[in-house]
Amino acid sequence: MKKINLPEAITAVKGYWEPVIVGSINDHNAKIAKFKGEFVWHHHSDTDELFLILKGTVHIELEGETKELKEGDLFVIKKGVEHRPVALEEAHVLMIEKRGTINTGNVVNEQTKTNLKTV
Repeated sequence: MKKINLPEAITAVKGYWEPVIVGSINDHNAKIAKFKGEFVWHHHSDTDELFLILKGTVHIELEGETKELKEGDLFVIKKGVEHRPVALEEAHVLMIEKRGTINTGNVVNEQTKTNLKTV
């Protein structure tokens, strides 16, 4: 067990859309990432995904609507829901996902990260 200071831990994140594991809860990981620009449209067929905005603004594009999330906002995307995060400026995000969840869900491309660093 160790204490993690999220604003300090985010300095270990080098690139955008490259999550880092900051802790584990049962069979889930808590991950932090820096978002900037547009991510890929994707879904996670077997798990929900929680986003907590630590800094900045993130738009979660869903089919037919967009949710604007600001610092302090928490949003859960249910499994199977197609979505795309977008951040016009750098944003810092905490995510909680089932262990082994691939960040790009059902899509494999250059943004896919499978070997995550742990802080």
